[in-house]
Amino acid sequence: MDDTFPLEESSLSRRQLLNFLTGATVAVTIGSALYPVNQFFVPPKEDIGVEGGIIATDILGNPIPASQILTEPPGTRALVAGLAGEPTYLVVKDDQTLDPIGLVDNCTHLGCTFPWNPVDQQFQCPCHGSLYAPDGMVIRGPAPLPLKIVHVTVMDNGSILISPWTEADPRTGKEPWWV
Repeated sequence: MDDTFPLEESSLSRRQLLNFLTGATVAVTIGSALYPVNQFFVPPKEDIGVEGGIIATDILGNPIPASQILTEPPGTRALVAGLAGEPTYLVVKDDQTLDPIGLVDNCTHLGCTFPWNPVDQQFQCPCHGSLYAPDGMVIRGPAPLPLKIVHVTVMDNGSILISPWTEADPRTGKEPWWV
């Protein structure tokens, strides 16, 4: 009687095993290298709230409470990060409330950002000299269009909701150019 067991041929050869391990190693290496590249080129999703609005934040992404802006004197223009991270001016009115219309800080000529000049009571683009009235209408070009506006709402919890303006522009009575 034969006490040896018959050797069964393996279904996976040594060459196939090494090819599989090499391929898996290459796939993991390439996948781990492409992940940060993908994260760089794909923008993060915004936390979109009511009617496509977002909460106003500072430059670091921290929410700004309305109480912080309302401590400023009337006529102050506070710059916050608004829709799609665009810098947006919020205006403190005489009755210590926020104006329901915010102005996006992008020149309609070439997209420059610009400061509010409290002495001249106008927005002044330093790049090419465009001037805007306090409501965002063009005083002097080369800017061809008024500033984009957004809705500003103070929520019950004190945060500031900024949402897109899609109805007629109250300054011109026409369809907004940015819609």
